[in-house]
Amino acid sequence: MNKRDQKDSEFLETPLRRNQNHPSHQKIGNHRYFRKTCGILLLLLLIAFYGAGFYAYHVLGAAKTTINETYQKTNVKKLRNVSDVLQKKKPFSILLLGTDTGALGRTDKGRTDTIIIATVNPQTKRTTLTSIPRDTQVKIPGSRNSYDKINSAYTIGGVSTTIKTVQNSLHVPIDFYLLINMGGLRKMVDAIGGITIKPLLTFNYSYAHVTKGKTVVLNGKQALAYSRMRYSDPEGDYGRQKRQKQVIKAIVSKAMSSASISNYKQILNTIQGNMQTDLSYNDMLTIETNYKAAAGSINSAVLQGEDTMINGLSYQVATAKEKQKISDDIRSELGLSPSTATFVGRVDQLFSD
Repeated sequence: MNKRDQKDSEFLETPLRRNQNHPSHQKIGNHRYFRKTCGILLLLLLIAFYGAGFYAYHVLGAAKTTINETYQKTNVKKLRNVSDVLQKKKPFSILLLGTDTGALGRTDKGRTDTIIIATVNPQTKRTTLTSIPRDTQVKIPGSRNSYDKINSAYTIGGVSTTIKTVQNSLHVPIDFYLLINMGGLRKMVDAIGGITIKPLLTFNYSYAHVTKGKTVVLNGKQALAYSRMRYSDPEGDYGRQKRQKQVIKAIVSKAMSSASISNYKQILNTIQGNMQTDLSYNDMLTIETNYKAAAGSINSAVLQGEDTMINGLSYQVATAKEKQKISDDIRSELGLSPSTATFVGRVDQLFSD
């Protein structure tokens, strides 16, 4: 095991402590070992898209109460009429945010180390998950810094600021958001009886001891560890994103099995306290009714940046061309024309110029 992974593993279940007033692009010593990636928690999206509507329809009382408790609006004005989008069965987008904290009720907000734009298209019968690396350099509205890492947008201004940052950087509309945290991972995976995957590489990290290509069943702790390891992966954070999406697909398959559906009460309990979204109960019913076809295919994409050292810290810097490409792809999935806005590459050079 890589030394950095080994140290990180030692803190797998240790709460994160962070000074929210500390400038986000300054060094914070060993706190990097406390960063907990929870892309796997995007499984809660799957329950929202393809499960919650089902449970709500068949178990109205329990599901409606749970969903209502997760509902929380933002102060960001929608760029589109989202009610009209859903009613007309148009493709929609949702920003998936995974926090590195243990529970949403904690004082320390933490950071969103998993940021994915999901586009759901019932016409093409396709859902596309576009990852934004957590170290991507951006300008965050309201930050006192001229540039930051995108994962600190949540620390600076919560969900609203994160949405604004993504929309400003890629010029795409975010119709909804879904915020999830570490607290629900193990419970959810265990609630559905574990997941079956074929590991993408061989490694030993915390509870995950896997061999490339050898099919294995992972419980909650093992799935979390499998999705978190980064430093021993030749592809770094990009490799981790691949494993996160692999686990998401495995959870979709297992969560929608008859065995998992029969265990809906335990699954719903894992959502409470571990998820926030501005998808309403009625929105979810509409999605379950009109968008099930989009579950037929789940594609992956990533905003590709380059490792760049700026003032002693490592950033992922995406070029203006790359941002425009990703923007065009996302807008195309949403049935929108390419943006005519100006895309910005390296942010600190823009401000220095």
